[in-house]
This record gives sequence, C-alpha cells and structure tokens, in this order.
Amino acid sequence: MPKPGEHKTVQARILDYAQAIGWTFVPREQAEQRRGFDPDAPPADRAKNRSLFFDDLLDAKVREFNPRYAEAEGALLGAFRHLHTDIYGNRDFVEHLRNRGKFFDVDGQRERDLILIDYEHPENNVYEVTEEWAFHNGHYGTRQDIVFLINGIPVLVIECKNANKDEAIALGVDQIRRYHRETPELFVSQQLFTATDAIGFCYGVSWNTVRRNIFNWKDAEVGKLEAKVKGFCAIPQVLGFLKDYIVFAEKDEELNKYILRQHQTGAVDATVDRALDPIRTRGLIWHTQGSGKTFTMIKAAERLFRAPEADKPTVLLMIDRNELEDQMLKNLAALGLGNLEHASSIARLNQLLRDDYRGIIVTMIHKFRDMPANLNRRSNIYVLIDEAHRTTGGDLGNFLMAGLPNATFIGFTGTPVDKTVYGKGTFKTFGCEDDQGYLHKYSIADSIEDGTTLPLYYQLAPNEMLVPHETLDKEFLSLAEAEGVADIEELNKILDRAVNLKNFLKGRSRIQGVAQFVARHYRENVEPLGYKAFLVGVDREACAHYKHALDQFLPPAYSEVVYTGSNNDSKLLKAFHLDPKRERQIRKRFGKLDQQPKILIVTEKLLTGFDAPVLYAMYLDKPMRDHTLLQAIARVNRPYENEAQEMVKPHGFVLDFVGIFDKLEQALAFDSDEINAIVNDLKLLKVLFKNKMESKAPAYLGLIERNFNDKDVDSLIEHFRDPERRKAFFKEYKEIEMLYEIISPDAFLRPFMDDYATLSAIYAVVRKAYSKRVQVDREFQRKTNQLVQEQVGLYEVQRVDGPVEINAETIELIKQRQGGDATKVINLVKGIERKAEEESEDPYLIAMAERARAVQDAFESRQLDTAEALAALLREVESNETRQQEQAEKSFDGLTYFVYRTLLDAGIGNPEAVSRKIRLAFGECSNWKRSESALRELRKRVTFAIFAETEDLDRVTALVDELFTLLDKAERI
Repeated sequence: MPKPGEHKTVQARILDYAQAIGWTFVPREQAEQRRGFDPDAPPADRAKNRSLFFDDLLDAKVREFNPRYAEAEGALLGAFRHLHTDIYGNRDFVEHLRNRGKFFDVDGQRERDLILIDYEHPENNVYEVTEEWAFHNGHYGTRQDIVFLINGIPVLVIECKNANKDEAIALGVDQIRRYHRETPELFVSQQLFTATDAIGFCYGVSWNTVRRNIFNWKDAEVGKLEAKVKGFCAIPQVLGFLKDYIVFAEKDEELNKYILRQHQTGAVDATVDRALDPIRTRGLIWHTQGSGKTFTMIKAAERLFRAPEADKPTVLLMIDRNELEDQMLKNLAALGLGNLEHASSIARLNQLLRDDYRGIIVTMIHKFRDMPANLNRRSNIYVLIDEAHRTTGGDLGNFLMAGLPNATFIGFTGTPVDKTVYGKGTFKTFGCEDDQGYLHKYSIADSIEDGTTLPLYYQLAPNEMLVPHETLDKEFLSLAEAEGVADIEELNKILDRAVNLKNFLKGRSRIQGVAQFVARHYRENVEPLGYKAFLVGVDREACAHYKHALDQFLPPAYSEVVYTGSNNDSKLLKAFHLDPKRERQIRKRFGKLDQQPKILIVTEKLLTGFDAPVLYAMYLDKPMRDHTLLQAIARVNRPYENEAQEMVKPHGFVLDFVGIFDKLEQALAFDSDEINAIVNDLKLLKVLFKNKMESKAPAYLGLIERNFNDKDVDSLIEHFRDPERRKAFFKEYKEIEMLYEIISPDAFLRPFMDDYATLSAIYAVVRKAYSKRVQVDREFQRKTNQLVQEQVGLYEVQRVDGPVEINAETIELIKQRQGGDATKVINLVKGIERKAEEESEDPYLIAMAERARAVQDAFESRQLDTAEALAALLREVESNETRQQEQAEKSFDGLTYFVYRTLLDAGIGNPEAVSRKIRLAFGECSNWKRSESALRELRKRVTFAIFAETEDLDRVTALVDELFTLLDKAERI
C-alpha cells in the first residue's frame, strides 16, 4: 500500500480547514498570474524576482483604507522592496502591518498613518490562502507549501511534512531555516510560520528559528490537525498575533523577535478585560518563574494604553529590581510608545500623578511610599505590580491604594502564593474578586508540560557538610519572621541574626571541603554535559572565601564573584568589586557556552531576574525558603537547546549543602501539589534508569547472540530495517543515555555498565547504518562516548564496514565481502552517495545517488526484498562502469557525457554534436553559478542548442529543467 505524500496527508486538509474558517483559496496558477509570472518563460525562470504580493489587491485596499493616498501605483511596493532583508526590515514591516507607516497627504499638507489592515472592522479585509508559493531571487529558489495573505500581503507560512518521515517536524523547521538563508526576501513580510506533520503542530516567528523559541500549539482536542489549524489560523487569532503579540526586544545589543505564547496572550486578554471592567478593580496573575511574565506585563500595558475604551489612561508599571526597570524601559521604547515616563524618584512619581499625566509610567515598587491620599481619583488608572507577593504589607494599602482610590490594581507573581499570613494577604489584596483567587494562572506543572521551564532535581551533599538539623531548625526554619519571606534583603537580615548557623557555614575548613567537593562534582558531572553553575554563599564574605578556595581546585578563570560592593568594605571584599562594565562583560560571557567563566559565585545579586539558559547546576550553601528559595532555584530551570552542539538541557539541578531540601515541606510553604511540581529528589532518576534498563533494554540486548560478530551486525540491520522500529529504539536509547549522563559517575551504575555499553554499541551500529548526511543528534553524549571508547572494544563489535569504494572492482568486492546482503545494501548506498559528493561536478553521479536513495527507501519500506535491492544497486554500479568507458572513448567530461546520454535517451538528433555545443556554452558562461545574467544566457543557449534538433518546445523545456535541477542539487551537496 503506497504511503501518503505530504500533499495528500496534510496540505490538502489544511487548505480545506482554512476555507472552512473564512480564508478564500487561490489556486496556484491564479496566484502566480496575480504575482506577474510569465507563462511563456521556462518553468525554472517563472518565479525569478516575481512580486511577493498580490499587487493589484494590495494597491486597491491601500486606496480604499486611505482615501487621501495619492502615490503612483507601485510606489508602496517599491518602498517595501527597499526594506532590508533581515530582522530589521521585518521589524519595519511589522510597523506597517500595525498601521504605523506614513504617507504624505498632499491636499492636507500633513503626514498621515498608512492603513494596511482594518483591525476595527475585520470584515473589510480580504483573507486568502494559496499553495506552492514559489520565489527565486536569482541565486536560490524556494517553494513554500501554504501561504496565508491578508489584503495581498503574505503573513503566515505553513510547511507540511509527511508523518511517516523520521523527525518530520524537525525537517519542516529545517526547511524554514533554509528559506531564511537562501531567500530572506520572503521574510520581510511573512511574520509567522508553522511546521506540521498532521500529528504535531509547532509555531514560531520569522527571524527566530532557535528551537527553544518554537512552540507546540495547544488545543483542547489533542492530536487533531483540524482543531489546531482552526485554532491557530482563525482570522481573529492571526490578526491578534500581527497587531499585538509579536514583540521585538534587544538583548546583549542584539535585536530579537518573539511571539507571546498562549498562556501569555490569555493573561494579557484577562488583564485588559479586568481593567476595563466597570465593577471589578482587582486581579492576581500567577505565571511561574521563566514563563515570560515581563513581556506579558509590557503587552498588557501597551494594550491598555492604546485601548479606545480606556480613554487616554495612565498605566503604572511597578517593578522590583533596577535591572528589570532598565530593560522594561528599553522594551517599551521599542514598541514606539510616545507617552512613556520613568519615575525615578518618589517626588517625580507624585508629580506625574498630581499633574494627571496620561501614558505609561515605569517606577520601582518602593517609590509609592509616603504617597498622599487621594492624589488622583480618576478610575482609568491601571496599576500593574510585579512580584505582588512582596507588596502586600501595610505600605501598599496605606499609601498606593489610598493615593489612587479608584484605580485598578493587577498583581503579577512568579511564585505560587504561599499558605502563610503573607500569602493570604496577597489573595486578600489582589485575588478577592475571583473565586479561585487568581485572574489567570500558569502553574509550574503547566510550564514544565509545555517545555516553557524544566523540571528541577536536587541532591543532598554528604552529611558532614550539611548544617546540623537543630541549628537549621532553631535559627531559621522555625522562626515566625522567616515564614513567607519574599525578599532577599529581608532574608539576609534574618540570617545576620543566625549567629551559629552562619559560623557553621563560614567555617574555613568547611569552605575548603565544600569548594573541593564542588570542583570535583562540576568536573565530573556538570562540565561533561557542557553546562555552567552557580555557587551560592551565605553572604559576600563567604563568596570571597569560596573564590580563594575554588581557585585551588579549578583554574582561576573558571569562576568569578558577583556581588554589590560598598565603600566601607574590607580588603577581602574589595578585591572582588566590579565596575558596571566589567560586570556586564562577565554576565554576558557566562551566558555563552564557549566562554569563561563557568561558575558564578553569588549571594544576592543574580538570584532574581537573571536568565542564563546554559546555567544547569546550583550549589546551594545559603539557607533560603519560600519565595526566595523558589526564585533562586528557578535560575536553573530555563530550557536550553544548542543545535550546533546538539545539546538539549534535560532539567535543572540543585546540590544542597545546607539541608533545606531535607525539610522541603517546611522550606516551601505552598500546596503539596505545587511542591511536587517544583523539585524532586535525583533518586527518582536513578529509579527511572533502573526500570528502563530492566524492562526496555533486554529486548534489544537479546538481539546480540554471537558476541557482536558480523552476523549479529547483519541481524541488527535487518531487524531495524523498518523506520518506525528504528525510531522507537532511538527514542528509548536517547532517554536511557540522558539518564546515564546525568547520574554518572555514581556507584549505583556499576551493575548496569556492561548492558549499557552493549546497548550503546547496538545504537552505534544501527545509527551508522541508517543515518542520513544531516544528523539530528551527535552519536553519543560526552560521558557515554568515553564509555564506548573504553569498553566497546571488549565486545569485539563488528561495525558496519562503511561506504564501499565505487570503481571497476566494486562488484567483485561485494561478492567476496563477508556479511549479509542487508549490510551490503547499506554500504553500497553510502558508497554511491560518497562518490557523488566527491565528484559533485558530474551530473550522472548525482542522478545515480538519487536512484540509490530511492532503492534504499524501497528496501526499508519492504517494497523490495534484500536480494532485489542489492541487484538494483549492483546494476547501477555496472552501468556507471559502462558509461565511464564510453565517456573515455568519446573524450567527454562528466557534464558533456550526461547531456549526451540524456539527449540520446530522449531521442534527440545529433546528440554528440549538441552535447559538445552545450559544453562549450558552459565554458563561455563560466560565471553562471554567481551571475543571474550569465545563468539566463546559459539556459538560453542550452535551450536553442536542443531546439535546433526538435520543434517540441515542451520536451526541450523539460530536458533543460532536468539538467539544471540536477546541477542545483550538486551545488547543495
């Protein structure tokens, strides 16, 4: 039974679903006509530098929406063509899509906003969808599967893949990346992309194709393509993305583009609805640490500021950290908001409110202290408060709410509200108008399920390093004032009074022992994974001592100390003072995988608000609890993927030197369900590894019956011939391997080492046999690779022999070679592919490699049995030898012979003379790969050379297309 192709399984269905929700289908031929394609041009030339818009429709809608627009037809499209084909040009185009472009009104002698999309009356727009959207920029050509257009402007592309293909979604995303590299012109206007194989459906924004910023679309009907398409591609949804939910922001002096995820857009909508509610004026939004709360607040503020119903409001964004305040101001400025003020002092904040300022005000939470009562009684004042769990005391009630008695107050928190009196106060202040206490909730469990954050695992240090239970309990965990502690400064004051606790933590011999333990653990457990770490000291003095101690066991460049200095500091502390520039450099370098430092020693700074996805491990030597503990350990829960290094961070890890996690219920005063979602003992991973090695591995280990000789290898290749069976094994092995990487080195692994090494050898054989040129992941992770190097030799593993050299002796060599026919099939395909790569100027070999891959596909899908596949490949080798002899007799090079053979097979007269004429044209147009004009001239001469022998133009066009398609493939190899 034939396998369904991309169009049949996915593409046609998406087009049907799109039409059902209001998009008008435009057939490909009609779309190409509207884009100015020349029907008389050769097929490969028709898409060259054609319009990327439906010009007539776009011009008509611009004039309809802008009656005073009087520019010449094509002027706007000309301006669009001059935008940079990069993220900056894309940002400029987003401004146009949001109707913030400008045109000059000659009659009115003034500049006006240029309306491209009518967001207020969506029915006035034209919504169209088409397929096979082709474009060629003179160097590269691409063809996108499905493109959605609004008023003739392409805004969304969908790449469809066959669900039968391994890594189908990853291949779709790879194609999107290739489009960006080769035809970036497409992504000046296109803002969104999705890749789907009918099962998965992931989405992202153009100019950001990093895996961690590509998300799965969640729908109530899991796994249903129809529900996903009708949800994501719904006209109001797409308009919402374009108008509100695409964000540009600078990070480390580099422009980035993001899309708000479903939990973020839901919270923004809920915030705006509550703010505009004439009755209810409170709301609490809990979005867990690392889920993008800052962008959620920014977009809520922008939406409220621009909302006509808000009637020129005042929006206060109240932040709790200086660095976040600076970042917030930069991001708001990037939105193009003119009415933006920074209230840098209490007096400035009071003045702005007293003067009835309308716009957005960014200020720090503590600036509301001493605010006079009834300072501004307007009701369209909206106060968005970050880290609301820290602002529920008397100051907020006495000052801010009294000063703005009719304002709406929305609290945002990144940690669950605790069960202490402080937590109850947060609910009382913000959550009193919602039955569940929350206006919108995105829990830790939700975040982990979505992949927004990672699970956290902890391990206790050896007993002799932990704080004695009695001391920890008496001086910290049982103190009433420590309950619900929400601020690290407040925590430090409590710890300053814990004399015995601090003395224990800062004992010199203990610091020396902990530093040695950290150094060894980092070298053996963390560094091989490729990640970085925090060492958290109890105070600044402890940090300084840790730096001196750590330098004895690791190179000094491995670590840096980051804390806030003071003029009154001791010599010890002043040694690690940093000026702002130096600190920025350290923070930036720490975030990069290949740069030092690898360990940051901190105590307060960077424990909140610092995002470094490469941070995997936290060595915790500071007593913390509740919100401060959760905020600190959340530094290691950020996802990280590096496709170049093929790294995927599995989780965050905390090594506890205090003993806090031994008293988890006391340390985290949250609901038990939330605690279980927050952090788990690393022992659980050991249980999981043991279970997999005992329940999953034996089925694969049983395939080795002869101590891994050539017959075992052939059996493996035959057993894993089915791609689905192979895919299941690869997935299972990679899960086991990652667990090994995390746990190792550990004595627990000793009983499993032999079986794990054998399993790794099986994986190596199967993967080498069936791998394509582009790998999804590297062969082994670092620690497993070391194990394989050390131990697999003991098993006398007979590897897949590797590619066979393709020459006159190949057939005889294959016949004599030991091993089964399945292995020979694989090795022959690889040999033909390698020959084509090494001699990529020879079109015959390129075509031969294509045919060899087709044989392998038929072999894997069992359309050919092993003997048939081997015979087909040997015929290819024999044919190649015959053609080489004939080619030598005629003194042809590879290109000339390929043209000659193609013309001969097609029945074209005088094939030898025509092929020589075509070879001459290639020599005279030697710059054809780099010059579009040279390529046009070459195609013309090739076409005329063949046309002189036949009057069948369609036949000639097909032959020319076949030749240049193969040459294009040769360029890609």
